[in-house]
Amino acid sequence: MGKKNKASNKVQDLKGRIKENVGSATGNDDLRTKGKTDRTKASLKDAGEKVKDAVSIIKDAVEPK
Repeated sequence: MGKKNKASNKVQDLKGRIKENVGSATGNDDLRTKGKTDRTKASLKDAGEKVKDAVSIIKDAVEPK
């Protein structure tokens, strides 16, 4: 997984957590929902990166050297 993408996903997840916690603390359901959305997006991007890594590993294992 690219370090830059991984870091970006972690930042998006952290921002989502902050929004979600602030929304919960202030009773702002819209902000809480935006936080959950950010966290979900970060998780999906992270999963996509893991799939790319797995495909790359399989491709390297199958191709003759």
